[in-house]
Order: sequence, then C-alpha cells, then structure tokens
Amino acid sequence: MTEAAPTMTLGDAIARVHRMREQIGRVVVGQQAVIDQVLIALLASGHVLVEGVPGLGKTLLVKALAKCFEGHFGRIQFTPDLMPSDVTGHALYDMKTEQFKIRKGPAFTHLLLADEINRAPAKTQAALLEVMQEKQITIEGKAFPALTPFMVLATQNPIEQEGTYPLPEAELDRFMLKVQIDYPDEAEEQALVRQVTTGRVQDTLSVDAIETVVKAADIPVLQGITANIRVDDAVFDYAVRIVRTSRIWHSFSHGAGPRASIALIRAARAQALLKQRDFVTPDDVKQMVLPVMRHRVALTAEMEIEGLKTDQALTQMLQEVEAPRV
Repeated sequence: MTEAAPTMTLGDAIARVHRMREQIGRVVVGQQAVIDQVLIALLASGHVLVEGVPGLGKTLLVKALAKCFEGHFGRIQFTPDLMPSDVTGHALYDMKTEQFKIRKGPAFTHLLLADEINRAPAKTQAALLEVMQEKQITIEGKAFPALTPFMVLATQNPIEQEGTYPLPEAELDRFMLKVQIDYPDEAEEQALVRQVTTGRVQDTLSVDAIETVVKAADIPVLQGITANIRVDDAVFDYAVRIVRTSRIWHSFSHGAGPRASIALIRAARAQALLKQRDFVTPDDVKQMVLPVMRHRVALTAEMEIEGLKTDQALTQMLQEVEAPRV
C-alpha cells in the first residue's frame, strides 16, 4: 500500500516556504536575493547555475537548503579528468555472485552541487543533461529514476578561464536561472566574520542550527501549488513579448528561445508565492528577467567592445517593452 501524498493549502505552502527562507538565513549571512532565487528554482522545479568567486558560501547554501527538507545532498568537484561515470555511476562485476552490480554515482540525490562545472570536458558535462531534463539516469543501458525532488546547482568561477570548457548553449538552456553571487556588503561581512570566528576552530559555518521545517515529500506538493498560481492572460503576453523582443534587440547577436518564456512564467509564479500572493503581477515577471535570460542571450561583438554587460542590455531592453496594467 502506497503512502498518500501530503495535502496542503496555499496558506500552508506560503507559511512553509517562509520558514525555509528564514532557516537558510540563519546560517547564510546576507545574500538574500540569492537565497530567494534558489528557493524560486526549487519551487518551480528548475536548476540553477551560480556564478561567483570562491568562498562566498555556495556549498553552505546548498547544504542549508537540503537540511530544511531532510534532503540528500551530493557534491561533485568537476575537474578535467572527471569521467561521465563519476557523475552517474557504473556497473561493477561482483566476483562472488558472478553478476554485475550497479554502483550509483553522486547524481542519485535530491540536491546536487556541481562545483566548477566548466572545468570538466563536454562529455562529462553532458552526463548531467539527461538527469536534468528527463529526471532519469542511464547506466549500462538501464534507466533509473532520479530522486524526487531533484535539483542541480552548478557553479562556475567568472574570473579564472584558463583550463575551462565553456558550457554549450544547449546545456545553458537547461538551467532555469543563472544566479550571480557577489561579495557581501561591509555590515554583512562583519557579521559573517564574527559568526565564523566566535567559538569555532574551523573557518566554515555549519548547518546544525537549521531546523527541518518540511519533508522531501512536501516539495512536490509545494511545486504543484506553485504551478497553479494564477497568471492573467496579459501577464502571459508580457512574458512572451519580453523574450521575443530579445531576438530582435540590437545589442544581442541572438536572443532567447521559447524555453525562456516558459521559465519566466514558472519563476514568476514561484516569486508570487514567495511574496505571499496567489497571483502573478507584471513586477514578478520583471524581477525574474535577469536570472532567467542572462545566460540565454549573447551580446554582439560591437557591444562587448564597448564594455556593455548582458544585464545592462537586458535592463535597457526591458524598459522598451510595455508592461500591462493588471
């Protein structure tokens, strides 16, 4: 007999998401926008590409998120010699039974931190594509379902480019959001240093202070509630017009595809839930444009020479797309 799926009202969902946000904030000092965007991706059942220099708490953030819902956490340090089987797993011959046994890799988890994903060759990067898109992992021709929920948080260092393999567009498009994590401000950094150095031997923060506020089985329910947040037809139209404008915008050599329109609506729904609403506003869509689209468009060579940044170009473009009044 299978266990019945947990039931939850919209009010329950809002309360639980608020508690998750609160718990993560207990150990991740500052970076509230980053915390919110990772929660949005989880609620929208998407994956996240995190860009930032080392030492800004990316691993701590994933561990904290996993602790919130009793999730399993896996980490892979991507290197040039990493093989696809190091991600997915492999078949191992057992001499005693004279049979092959499947040894599952770190991808069999709820939250997978793919650290410095651009340091591994394309073949190994592609090992993540199937599980990210199809929610299954194939080993020796046999497909195994991924755990539910399943989310990849991949990181890349924007400074060091030597010895890296740029992510192909097809793989970048699989990430719902590209989150940029920056240095904390002065007050946040003082609070962080004080928290890490007071009564601690190591220089890292632990997630022991975090309480588990939901279960892994609750996450698909939260995702289902998020998927049913109301979206007016005018807001649907607004999201599609933004993405279509990127394809003809003079600053971009190519714009975003239909998957960006889908991601924009899904992320806006999660943003609305995070804001404790049961409907999406045009502002929800606006706030999601940069993380949804910054990795799906490319600047022209002329704009790059002029020093224009992708976020600046998207912000300029957004000002020219009329928002509905709903």
